[in-house]
Amino acid sequence: MPTIKQITAHLETIAPLNYQEGYDNAGLITGDSSWEVSNVLCSLDCTEAVVEEAVQRGCNLVVAHHPIVFKGLKRLNGRNYVERTIIKAIKHDVAIYAIHTNLDNVLYKGVNGRIAEQLGLLNTTILSPKAELNDPAIGAGVIGELPAAMGEQDFLNMLKQNMRAGCVRHTRLLGRDIKTVAVCGGSGSFLLSSAIGKKADAYVTADFKYHEFFDADGHLVIADIGHYESEQFTIDLLHEIIFEKFTTFAPLKTSMNTNPVFYF
Repeated sequence: MPTIKQITAHLETIAPLNYQEGYDNAGLITGDSSWEVSNVLCSLDCTEAVVEEAVQRGCNLVVAHHPIVFKGLKRLNGRNYVERTIIKAIKHDVAIYAIHTNLDNVLYKGVNGRIAEQLGLLNTTILSPKAELNDPAIGAGVIGELPAAMGEQDFLNMLKQNMRAGCVRHTRLLGRDIKTVAVCGGSGSFLLSSAIGKKADAYVTADFKYHEFFDADGHLVIADIGHYESEQFTIDLLHEIIFEKFTTFAPLKTSMNTNPVFYF
């Protein structure tokens, strides 16, 4: 069986840790990189329930998109879900590895590339390349084109269906067809100006605040589908990346829906 180090090294050939944003905490959060891996559980989030699932299904490594620890922990006494998750992982010798904004910031096998695939976008490129890395395939968001222009309502219907979204919060429809589409998994308001600057007809993302919707200012349609909904296919992506390299065992996908947001 491979070691944790072998698996994480493969993940980092696709999304190196130095591609993550400065606020992020991607990498090995609990566990020892020399451990032999019994199996891997892929998840969007790592919660107590996910760690418990890993234990029950014989996995000693959870590969999650979101880091369970963002800020320093001064105590480990179980006072909140972060501490309880870490305690459970350590108690049961479950390693937690996070691959977050570094996986967001790559076009090839990245989070936003997978969203573009779900929407059938062609000719995809990075929406906002990282100038300091001087590589057009590294950066935030993705922009591409639909195979054929669609009416706005048809586009929203397709978006809701293909992204399995409970609802779509959007700006006023503009009476124009949608052809060029920008996407960003998770909280993407910071890329709105880039989407406008590159003449996108629609911008698909999540976590827009009320006043930020005004910033579309008639240039494009913002379509906010929810954070979990925008990134849920990352679970499949992680599973594929690991399985293509380590074919001697079958990594697992969590059965848990970790979305903390519900719709009534």
